[in-house]
Amino acid sequence: MRAEYSAGRQVPAPGSVFAYGAAAGLLADRLLGDPRRGHPVAGFGRAAGAVERLLWRDHRGWGALYAVVCAGGTAGVAALVSRGLRDRTAASVALTAAVTWTVLGGTSLGREARAVGGALAAGDVEVAREWLPRLCGRDPQGLDERQIARAVVESVAENTSDAVVGALVWGALGGVPGLVAFRAVNTLDAMVGHRSPRHLRFGWASARLDDVAGWPGARLTAVLAAVAGGAPARALGAVRRDAGRHPSPNAGPVEAAFAGALGVRLGGTLAYGGRVEHRPVLGGGGRPVELADIERAVRLSRRVGALALGVCVAGRLLAGHLCRRRAR
Repeated sequence: MRAEYSAGRQVPAPGSVFAYGAAAGLLADRLLGDPRRGHPVAGFGRAAGAVERLLWRDHRGWGALYAVVCAGGTAGVAALVSRGLRDRTAASVALTAAVTWTVLGGTSLGREARAVGGALAAGDVEVAREWLPRLCGRDPQGLDERQIARAVVESVAENTSDAVVGALVWGALGGVPGLVAFRAVNTLDAMVGHRSPRHLRFGWASARLDDVAGWPGARLTAVLAAVAGGAPARALGAVRRDAGRHPSPNAGPVEAAFAGALGVRLGGTLAYGGRVEHRPVLGGGGRPVELADIERAVRLSRRVGALALGVCVAGRLLAGHLCRRRAR
């Protein structure tokens, strides 16, 4: 592992620490999935819920303060811990690996998607409806088999960015604090970023912050889905044609890329959070989603995650190399 020297001490190069730690963390996620007990993200959610009860006001300013306290405070603690271990190579790599494993959710995403697909394959639509809310906030009642399958594929696409690629991007940019901050922001958006009467104003800052944090990961996910999907021209064409019509600035490119890569149509009418939305069709030249497309989407998601690790590690190492050259 390449190291730098500061005041006579050997200091691990941040790029190398991220490379080894992120690779180990992604491998842990592939082998183990999310931690079974005591998940730190769940603990953060409980703490953020307590802070919400203290700070909630029907006002954007209070919501902004809430986002700063929760996300900023968590990132600050991570920065202090990371800084305290910066002279210890093995400990820094272990911390990066543990945090990466904690914030990634690719394997659990695939398991949940396959669980819904398995219920559909068994002909048990009711069980599939019961499982669907574990993937997304969509109202499963009244959805038929194809609509459920479409919802699963859309969720796999969007969460590939949110649960895997976006975290790796911010880990490459900011190390352990970047990983933690991204997951904190993403969790806050899931908690208060929706347009319910209670959170319409209070959750505005968290939702906008999540849009900003998710922007680079979503674009990288779209590009990698086009590369890994075997039909890059079709996928990129769907992104150029359809992504901007989606109400979400980050879900649009990702879902359009998956639609093009898989050769299916996504989008359309859906019920979400008690509202009915009529979203534009993504990948309009494709066919309707079928049951088998759930497994194809999961496999594409896993390939995208592996490619994202390679791109982020290469980018972090290259940036470190350029910084060292300038320092000389």
